Amino acid sequence: MKYKIVNLVALAETNYTLDLYNLAMSLSEVEYEPEQFPGAVLKIKEPKVSLLLFKNGKTIISGARNEKEIELGIRKALKLIREIQPEVKVKKKTNYEIVNMVASASLNKKIDLFDLALGLDNVEYEPEQFPGAVMKLTEPKSSFLLFMNGQIICSGMKNEKDLKKALDNLKIEVEKALKKSKK
Repeated sequence: MKYKIVNLVALAETNYTLDLYNLAMSLSEVEYEPEQFPGAVLKIKEPKVSLLLFKNGKTIISGARNEKEIELGIRKALKLIREIQPEVKVKKKTNYEIVNMVASASLNKKIDLFDLALGLDNVEYEPEQFPGAVMKLTEPKSSFLLFMNGQIICSGMKNEKDLKKALDNLKIEVEKALKKSKK
């Protein structure tokens, strides 16, 4: 099944103590409201990514569509931070770990979500609340939003191998459930 990665979320460690208040006062790209949340948000325009910066140097980056954008986003963030905190060094390679992958895909056919929910225990469908069904798989651990037009949003995987496996398992379960409901 074809898919398109629409968001990667990664965790990086810069190994620097960050002065979030000073960064927010000095950089227009940084939002920091410590009464609301302990981290600062740094938004970068190209690549279009957001970074959650924490005082201990841990960083969560989201919005990237591929690993190159993760690396470029981290490098650009460190360059901006270095302007305010000269002790921060910009490395050629920062270690990071992808913690969530979000992708879109299609079954290329309409789905009767009511029949799907009746046929599978791992599907929740409440059309009064939300127009899609939520399906969770344990192998690999993943979550899906399924819509009547066959469109799918997948999340929870950490690599493309698991994404492909999860989509294959989803397709098998959906087809089984829909065949069962037609009997």
